[in-house]
Amino acid sequence: MADSEAPRPSGGVSPLAVTIDAGTEHLTTTQRSEDSLSSVQGVPVAVIEGSTPELSHETNVLLRARLRAAALFLSVGYAVFLVAHAYRAEFTAPAGLFLFSLHVATVAMLAAVGGMMCRHCDIPLRWLRASELVIFGMPVLFFMVLGYYLIEGHLPLGYFDFQPGPWLVLMFVYAMFIPNTWRRAAVVIGAIAVTPLVLVIAIVLTDPRVADVTMIETWTRLPLMLGLTWAGSVFGVYTIGTLRREAFEARQLGQYRLKRRIGAGGMGEVYLAEHQLMKRPCVIKLIRPDKAGDARTLARFQREVRATAKLSHWNTVEIFDYGSTERGTFYYVMEYLPGMSLAELVERFGPMPPARVVHLLWQTCDALGEAHAAGLIHRDIKPGNIFAAHRGGVYDVAKLLDFGLVTRSDDEQPVQLTTEGAITGSPLFMSPEQAIGDGEPDGRSDIYSLGAVGYFLLTGHPPFEADKAIKVMIAHVHEEVVPPSKRGVDVPEDLELVILRCLAKKPADRYQDAASLADALAGCQSADRWSRADARTWWEAVQE
Repeated sequence: MADSEAPRPSGGVSPLAVTIDAGTEHLTTTQRSEDSLSSVQGVPVAVIEGSTPELSHETNVLLRARLRAAALFLSVGYAVFLVAHAYRAEFTAPAGLFLFSLHVATVAMLAAVGGMMCRHCDIPLRWLRASELVIFGMPVLFFMVLGYYLIEGHLPLGYFDFQPGPWLVLMFVYAMFIPNTWRRAAVVIGAIAVTPLVLVIAIVLTDPRVADVTMIETWTRLPLMLGLTWAGSVFGVYTIGTLRREAFEARQLGQYRLKRRIGAGGMGEVYLAEHQLMKRPCVIKLIRPDKAGDARTLARFQREVRATAKLSHWNTVEIFDYGSTERGTFYYVMEYLPGMSLAELVERFGPMPPARVVHLLWQTCDALGEAHAAGLIHRDIKPGNIFAAHRGGVYDVAKLLDFGLVTRSDDEQPVQLTTEGAITGSPLFMSPEQAIGDGEPDGRSDIYSLGAVGYFLLTGHPPFEADKAIKVMIAHVHEEVVPPSKRGVDVPEDLELVILRCLAKKPADRYQDAASLADALAGCQSADRWSRADARTWWEAVQE
């Protein structure tokens, strides 16, 4: 089994896939696609979504506040001019009545959108951008209609003088109020600047009377004023954005930036992230906000971190950091594991060959051996919690994850974290003693669950299946396991005997510790027949 051993990695990782099992739910991502300032031991730590500050939760909050301010500012301005418009409107003319109605609708729409931007609402970015379109789209529409009627009204005077003032104000309002990248601002403000020019050109081309009276000054002054305003507004957005980004980064130390959410489970949410100073990919697990008031869940979350952080075996997931945010959200940071969970491997590629099963189970025994020696019982061994990773140039490195249900064999726990007699774990892979909730399971319970994982890897099915969880748990307690060889798969007799001994109903009839199980696996004929070269060949074929 020498091929399973390897030193801790120091190099980078190659992004194949990420599979994290949070709580009791299986989470998977291959290349798929929040938020708070944290404080760890008095040091401010930022946890930010997106690759740049503009995409962070902080920007979402700022954008919502600015959109609200812009909507209310414009609605008040339009309301003031609505009073003057009421005195001058030609209600007897269809055009005058339509223009006044559009003015009223603009004021009402801006006020409504501003009112919906409540200060404490969590509004998705796509809805904020849609609101931005309404807030600035309504004034653009009104100005276009107004400009058209102004042009038609000026004809009897013998010349056409289109006033760009309203458009300039709208461009400056957008630049001052809306947090943006300069590229996006250039597009949006550019669209506002081009609209009056397009309007004038369209009218000139369709109405010869306007073309005859349009002065050359209009074609020079109007584009010049709009162009200069566009350039100044975009430069202002760039300057403000740069200062904001510098201020944002200046107050961050040990910052983690969330790239994308890769799952959610019973305990929290899991994100693919990056440490900004070291540029190191990692995975961050955050407890769900709706669980924040549950002291037992928070204690369980903290226990998972402390328990896992004490373990240093190569086959146990490594914890880099942990802490809590100012809002009371707990989190911890663990290594990023390219590869797939055993659950995903079987789901996508079917049962594994016996040699590979032995290879992965043997490594998991090593990880369990360290945990059990430290007095830690996992209690949630299942395919989704064992990862086949690519680490340090080695493929099929087994990584044991998610110690969220871990218990100690001593009495160091200061608080009762599970209700007496409560059933914990995953029904498809839990031991009989877990299923009946009679007392605290010991390390032999993990041995049973690992045997169930081996059964799943060989056959593609858990030992017992039913339409309800309670039926599965009853089967674990009372029914005999159908040998893997009876499932229509070719399983060596010695490996089958090892798996069936792990699945014995009575703990005394199983292997008594992880080391004994590891020795039994090493004695199987399939041992040492899945090498590093075999693993590399398999993974490279999958990636093609």
